[in-house]
Amino acid sequence: MNTEQLNRALYGSKLTAYALMRRTTYVLTILSVGLLIYAHGVVESPVSLRYLFYAIDAILAVFVFIYFLRILYTFERIKFLKRTWFEGTLMAIIFVNQVGTYLFGFPVVYTVFEGVGIPLSVEMYRVVVSLYMLVLLIIELLETKVHLKTLQLKPSTIFIMSFVFLVLIGAGLFMLPKMTTVSGGMRFIDALFMATSAACVTGLAVVDPGTYFTFSGQVVLLMIIQLGGLGIVTFATFFASMMRQGMGLKQHVAVHELLEGETLFSSKGLLRKLVVLTFLIETIGAILVFMTWGPQVQFDTLGSKIFYSVFHAVSAFCNAGFSLYPAGLYTEPVRFSYIMHLVVALLIIFGGIGFPTIVDVLSPRAMRERMNAPWKNWKLLTRVTIYTSIALIALGMVGFFLLEYFNTLSTLSFAEALITSFFQSVTTRTAGFNSVDISQLTTPTLMMFIFLMFIGASPGSTGGGIKTTTFVVVLLAVSATIRGKKELEIGNRSIPHSVAYKAFSVFAFAALLNMFFLFVLTISDAQYDIMRLAFEQISAFATVGLSTGITAGLSDIGKSVIILSMYIGRVGTLTLALALSTRAATTAYKYPATHLPVG
Repeated sequence: MNTEQLNRALYGSKLTAYALMRRTTYVLTILSVGLLIYAHGVVESPVSLRYLFYAIDAILAVFVFIYFLRILYTFERIKFLKRTWFEGTLMAIIFVNQVGTYLFGFPVVYTVFEGVGIPLSVEMYRVVVSLYMLVLLIIELLETKVHLKTLQLKPSTIFIMSFVFLVLIGAGLFMLPKMTTVSGGMRFIDALFMATSAACVTGLAVVDPGTYFTFSGQVVLLMIIQLGGLGIVTFATFFASMMRQGMGLKQHVAVHELLEGETLFSSKGLLRKLVVLTFLIETIGAILVFMTWGPQVQFDTLGSKIFYSVFHAVSAFCNAGFSLYPAGLYTEPVRFSYIMHLVVALLIIFGGIGFPTIVDVLSPRAMRERMNAPWKNWKLLTRVTIYTSIALIALGMVGFFLLEYFNTLSTLSFAEALITSFFQSVTTRTAGFNSVDISQLTTPTLMMFIFLMFIGASPGSTGGGIKTTTFVVVLLAVSATIRGKKELEIGNRSIPHSVAYKAFSVFAFAALLNMFFLFVLTISDAQYDIMRLAFEQISAFATVGLSTGITAGLSDIGKSVIILSMYIGRVGTLTLALALSTRAATTAYKYPATHLPVG
């Protein structure tokens, strides 16, 4: 039977088969994710675990069978295989592993990964497959027009709710018995705090992730950091655009607003480049971290070294600042791995300058264009973010070196002190790693850090703060006012007054919010001096993650304030900017002018 005859034979049952496959996928995906959570989070008995994994493997086998059926019922099979290459690769791995394990007694995945000392390899492979199917399920539900018509949510609302969803799911997972090394599980407020800190890529912690969480808990923490860094909406839209026919105008608008693309039609291209570049940079970063730990840093197995490298690379690029060491990178002997510190600092810089800037500078197309036309300059946004970041890094580096030379840097050589100063300047603006004891810093240094944290990273990045562009626009507006100029100018361009209004609104919103939350903290946690509380509050709002060591000692009210600060800091300024960009009912009027004394 040739291809055309096969297609004709299957045509009559195609709709029924697709409906049946879709319903089966819905049910089995939810069941497999539920079984995985139950197995890794609750069940202790080896016998029960074995039967659970048998059930999960059976579900994975059904996924493979359904994928083969989809190939069979697709009339353009080559195009289908090219479009679903990632899913096809996963299904091939499952098929090979299932045949090897249950027919020949040779578990392929287990043999390959356990051979290099990577623990829980089989469980990780099951998790990856089930999560991938869950993503497909979510995409299917989002693409159902009935759901879209029922919801009618704005892009900014979807963005906000996605973080609420991620935080609540993360908190629930952290509370499972097998996620922590202590008996009784994690308190809800502490689980909510850690989930919010990870989802908002902050890095403040009420427990030590390296000792408090089991390996399963650390994997969950890593996944929340990755999802929080790029955003669930980004991932879902990326997969939707990769696996279906494309995005509609509404999705283009959402991505354009969330990723701050320059043109509406560049948003889809930017999204794809964003995800690919993210994984590429994180992979290269993990390899470099793996190579630069230093001979003093010891690991139990090769798998442990690989996991630590991946964890710190992702945490650095996402500007999360979480470390699996109790005192961060200040822990001995990691404290002396200065080359690794430089690698982490570079990852932080890449994650903090913003995805539009990364694409403009590092994408193959942009690099080819500049090789062919060396005189072509970067885009204005790229120039502003890079030059401002360089200036702030230099300011922080010189300031830290001078202020701390006879304090926390006193035991280091000149070169070590320079590297440490550079590292702390880079990480202070958004990442939250530390290679010195933050609690021992002088008051002037803490004040300088508060200033740097408040400014934060650049637009479209994983970092927080009011953003470098907001800071630049505010400075330009102040300069223009002092010099009596009517227009704001930068790079032979004029900045609209509406942009200046937004910048001052974001600045005022951030300042007032932090003052209010600091006021609450001085009441709820009066045992700490105001400088430490202010440092903690700004660190939370700017999603930095540096702390003088008071995080775990905060009261439940204090922790709730910090949770709210981290959440608003991650989504609030963006939400405010989107809200301010909505059009008024009408602007076709003007009241008589009046003058108020200012200053």
